[in-house]
Amino acid sequence: MRQTPPHLARLVEHADIAALAQHLASGKDAIAHGAAGSSTHLLAGAIAARVERPVLLIVPHLDQADEALDELESAGLRAWRFPALEVLPGETAPTLELHAERLAVVRKLTGAQDEPPFDVLVAPIQALMQGVPAPQRLSKLTLSLTIGDARSPDAIINWLANAGYARVDSIEEPSDFAVRGGIIDILPPAGALEAHAASGAPVMSTGEAGVRLDFFGDELESIAEIDIATMGSDQKLTRIDLLGMRDGAPLIDDQAIAPIDVVAGALPHGFIAILADTLETTEQARGYYERIVDSRGIFGPPEALRLLRDRAHAMAEVNHLDAGATPGIATFALPISPLPDFAQDASDAVRELGTMASERDVIVLAQTTGEDDRFRELLHEFAPDHAARTIHYSAYMHRGFMLDAPECAGNVRPIALVPYHELLHRYQSRRRLRRLKGGRATDAFMQLNPGDHVVHVDHGIARFTGLTTMKAGKRKTKAEQNEAAFNKFHGKKGSTPESGGAEEYLVLEFAGRSKLYVPAHQIDRVQKYIGSGGTRGARSAAPTLSTLGSKRWSTQKQSVKESVRELAGELLRVQAARQSMPGLRYPADTPWQTEFEAEFPYQETEDQLAGLADIKRDMATERPMDRLVCGDVGYGKTELAIRAAFKAVEFGKQVAVLVPTTLLAEQHERTFRQRFAGYPFTIESLSRFKTKKEQNNVLARARKGQVDVIIGTHRLLSKDVQFADLGLVIVDEEQRFGVEHKNALLRLRMTADVLTLSATPIPRTLHMSMLGLRDISSLTTPPLDRRAVVTEVIPHNRTRIRRAIDRELAREGQVFFIHNRVHNIKTIADDVQRLAPDARIVIGHGQMPDAELEKVMRTFINHDADILVSTTIVESGIDIASANTMFINDAHMFGLAELHQLRGRVGRSKHRGYCYLLLPSDRPVPEVAQKRLRAVEEFSMLGAGFKIAMRDLEIRGAGNLLGAEQSGHIAAV
Repeated sequence: MRQTPPHLARLVEHADIAALAQHLASGKDAIAHGAAGSSTHLLAGAIAARVERPVLLIVPHLDQADEALDELESAGLRAWRFPALEVLPGETAPTLELHAERLAVVRKLTGAQDEPPFDVLVAPIQALMQGVPAPQRLSKLTLSLTIGDARSPDAIINWLANAGYARVDSIEEPSDFAVRGGIIDILPPAGALEAHAASGAPVMSTGEAGVRLDFFGDELESIAEIDIATMGSDQKLTRIDLLGMRDGAPLIDDQAIAPIDVVAGALPHGFIAILADTLETTEQARGYYERIVDSRGIFGPPEALRLLRDRAHAMAEVNHLDAGATPGIATFALPISPLPDFAQDASDAVRELGTMASERDVIVLAQTTGEDDRFRELLHEFAPDHAARTIHYSAYMHRGFMLDAPECAGNVRPIALVPYHELLHRYQSRRRLRRLKGGRATDAFMQLNPGDHVVHVDHGIARFTGLTTMKAGKRKTKAEQNEAAFNKFHGKKGSTPESGGAEEYLVLEFAGRSKLYVPAHQIDRVQKYIGSGGTRGARSAAPTLSTLGSKRWSTQKQSVKESVRELAGELLRVQAARQSMPGLRYPADTPWQTEFEAEFPYQETEDQLAGLADIKRDMATERPMDRLVCGDVGYGKTELAIRAAFKAVEFGKQVAVLVPTTLLAEQHERTFRQRFAGYPFTIESLSRFKTKKEQNNVLARARKGQVDVIIGTHRLLSKDVQFADLGLVIVDEEQRFGVEHKNALLRLRMTADVLTLSATPIPRTLHMSMLGLRDISSLTTPPLDRRAVVTEVIPHNRTRIRRAIDRELAREGQVFFIHNRVHNIKTIADDVQRLAPDARIVIGHGQMPDAELEKVMRTFINHDADILVSTTIVESGIDIASANTMFINDAHMFGLAELHQLRGRVGRSKHRGYCYLLLPSDRPVPEVAQKRLRAVEEFSMLGAGFKIAMRDLEIRGAGNLLGAEQSGHIAAV
């Protein structure tokens, strides 16, 4: 065990906790009361460290297991998690990583020798109620491969497909595999791979590195670990054991055995079980059991707890309150109490902490070194007299608590464990670290499929029919032959291959079924056709194919060249006027900026860091910034905007954040205030949730320069909104604003920096950015723990809807049900209530009184309701990590970007998201709507926002860049 950090050491040394640990070590059960915050999790770690026995910690909630794991690992303990499956009995596992993690734990436990391989195993009660495959099935779930094995690639491919792996073109997510000839690339989920390097050292999969199998015929010639970012081979491997997720049978069935038996059998010296909050745990277990319609392989609450008590060496129930004495079981009173509510203002909160430090030892735990550095500054500024008595360092704790000194202790002081985020009322969640390969949104969209329309730069529009291999030179044109002869005569290396070798050709079909064979080395002369489309709702016509040998294409190109010269002149005038305006040049990063960025509790993606560098470079130049940040929903655009805003306000400038909806304004106000907590800047918002008096007060303070960041809807563009010194305008969800709002923004672009954020920019904005007329930064790398949302287009089916709701509620989640008609939304809500009679349902729509709508949203955000039946008011920016299933009723009535934005409300945390696009079963769906739905279902992978926008550009067209006079020429080419 590593060196014990001070906050855990104080618990290990505490006399009352030592007495409880000794009682349990003797094999006697106990009941302890007085838990608060995260004390139960650390108590389990302290007992494990004290008696040197493995501890099984059972918690009531799935997310609580993740928090406990983070806290125990941060305290230097060897902690494992035994996760619960987020599926219903009889289903296969869409969340394959959870199943792999469960089986990996079982395999490691059964293979453990005398010494237990962990200190604390954390499990939500649901995980212990779900069975694991019987031993006879475990052997079928493992594939062992050694170099030199005579195993055909087809056999491996079939095993992977049956074991739950998904075949893709290029591996990006755990449980993907890709095939290229005799090479198979596999990205196993974390814990699903055991490998041995050539040196003999074991290699365990972390979900970040893949494995490459290289076959020569039917012989496995080499095995190598590969880097997902570069797809290059790392170290060579000699043998691998690959864990499958299923063998064709349901995961939870009559053949399952209780995981308690597995745990008990793997720990010969006996383990100590600690049950966190008995009442809540049994209630969650009972609710889970009752929601399961088909309970095969599910062990009911009494049976699960009885098995647990029978198998454990000793068991302790740790409760918040004293429930009275239980005959035959000793009761321990732990002197633990919750932290007080600190003041909202950072300076006042630190002063209160200083006062606390005069009475007890205070240990402040920061998630990052940046938070720790900032706390040191705040402490020396606002409570310098108590700085010496306060210990602070980087370690994670979700909820703090106070521990009084035992009565028998003489000079031992009580302690308070205070998480930095709780002191400043900040982050409530924490992501597990996991890196994924960045998406290649542009490249992926530009990939050609048979039937796609393409444009050849010399011959015009054609239809791509596929690839063919033929002898080079067989189809050479006269010009190609002349070029080859010229190059050969002059001794030059030509661009066309010599005749005789086989080469791949693109087959393009033009008008009159005439075909052109384009060598693969000339693929740069062919690009995917992005049409100008038609009007919204009209049938999107296919482009007219060009005629080979016709002069029409060259005539069109010449006409456009002349028009483009005029367009370029106008754009130059606009850009010249903009660049001639005196902009603001921001200085280099200050120590505050560095600390502020280091306080971000998540790991930035490479794209975020690159986008941030672009923004800072723009802000450091004298011309006003006009940058579009295009990133998928939940990919970190808001954090980039927050950092840019911090840079502006620290320099004394004001920031205006323009958002499309009142709900998003409210959420951004909370987010900005949380991130800016601990710094002397003022954040305000303008929305209809505020009274007229409150709005006027905010506007008056903004005019005087007393508001640093103001967040609001299009109300910010009103003439009565004035700023003392506006330096930065942030436009979130740019595609939601109309033409008149854009014109108002054009006035700001001449003087202030403008940062535009969008997951699916409107076609005109995207087209301008792709042409280089606006600066663009693209976020394509998924953040940590994000998973692609499972998207299905299905007819309205009550059974499917009920089962999906049951699945979400069984994993303690929440559900969005989107119905965009106010007149009958109550009827829809009543129908949903009949499908889920025990669920708590609330209704929200834009025509409700402001106070009532705010109350509904706060109820849902606080998880006091299970299902929100609403219109599209939740479309933009609403971030509720526990809501991960969405139904969109009459999905054919929605736009493409709108569907993608709505889907982005789910799957925003570590849980798999589900989005069901419901279609009417009694009437046909228009063809344009079918295209939109196909696009949303097809582009359900991570980073699909750019592809959605490109498909929108294809369906609707780019629109006009500088007025109607250019649209005809742009449509022509």
